[in-house]
Amino acid sequence: MHEFKYRGNELYCEDVGISTIAASVGTPFYLYSYKTLLDHYDKLRDAFSSVRPLICFSVKSNSNLAVLRALVKSGAGLDIVSGGELYRARHVGADPKKIVYAGVGKRRDEIADAIRAGILLFNIESKEELEEIQRVAASLRKRVNVALRINPDVVPHTHAYVATGKGGSKFGLDFETVYGIFASRKRYPDLNIRGVHIHIGSQILDAAPFEKAIKKVLAFIKSRRISVDYFNIGGGLGIIYSMEHPQTARSFAGRILPLLKRSGLKIILEPGRFISGNSGVLVTKVLYNKTTPRKRFVIVDGGMSDLIRPSLYEAHHNIVPVITDREAGRHPQKVDVVGPICESGDFLARDRLLPPVERGDLLAVMGAGAYGFTMSSNYNSRPRPAEVMVIKGKFYVVRERESYSDLVRGEKIPKELR
Repeated sequence: MHEFKYRGNELYCEDVGISTIAASVGTPFYLYSYKTLLDHYDKLRDAFSSVRPLICFSVKSNSNLAVLRALVKSGAGLDIVSGGELYRARHVGADPKKIVYAGVGKRRDEIADAIRAGILLFNIESKEELEEIQRVAASLRKRVNVALRINPDVVPHTHAYVATGKGGSKFGLDFETVYGIFASRKRYPDLNIRGVHIHIGSQILDAAPFEKAIKKVLAFIKSRRISVDYFNIGGGLGIIYSMEHPQTARSFAGRILPLLKRSGLKIILEPGRFISGNSGVLVTKVLYNKTTPRKRFVIVDGGMSDLIRPSLYEAHHNIVPVITDREAGRHPQKVDVVGPICESGDFLARDRLLPPVERGDLLAVMGAGAYGFTMSSNYNSRPRPAEVMVIKGKFYVVRERESYSDLVRGEKIPKELR
């Protein structure tokens, strides 16, 4: 669950009324609940306590420094996919031995930085990447730990764009290629191939595809007599956006823990959405109502540049009014909630039943704590929104709203054009 609940007629984040925050920081803005964030981390840690896993939060889901620091301070490691995420990880004081580095396109300079930082493991996505890491490790005279990411060819029943463990995906290595690498370990004298890694997708609601993938990998290891220390089972646990019925951390652990315990390997998890998704909302303000012969529109000041998931994935986010009293007794209307971006695909909800709203009313787009701000952009030259966190009864601006000058920072007009 989460800490966004009504008190009387107003939606609160923990003990702070959201309208109070909006009056101070303006709209749109992302709002995070510190308590929800840590509660979800604790649920996963407690569910898997019998194998004492390393839980590496997926930075790509929410890379705000306050979010990362809160989790690192509570003992979490970090799953990174870029040099920029490594920079953030180091900035918040993450233990390098709790950092794993995934991603199919690691550059040479990014690899070198991560080796110098002393991270725990690189998750290898291709033979050429493995060879490149060997070259960089040799040049730096370092021994480097790696894990091989296996594509187990499992269909996870999620959106095609976030299904990463099926055949034809750009992610991971097939079983025969993995075996070939293990059989030729001597070709990589500066690398310790210490683990295997899977990540089959995101927003997966049941344990069955995880079980299938884990069983395939463990059977492969046993049949080929492969010796490793780590098994990174990735992330991908789904959350409630609307009417979903995802597995809980405890039910998920109950299904796969017997497999993991029998393996005797050190377990790594890479949750992102499960921890951060329902810990955040996007707060936006109604600008206009518009009625056409075919549709009713509620036009708000937040759009696809702020939250692209509905446009990109046709994702459903519940949308609720921050203040409810004025709408009491009035019938909901079917509307499209749309933003100010000059694209027909700029919408936060379509054909959604909402109580009547007026200009200036605040709406909260729920479940926006994962892949919200991190996927935002400056399209239409719109400054990105502020980020705010509530901690123990107080709210803090943890990222300032961008200004117009921020939009052109780094741009230059050549003297020939002046």
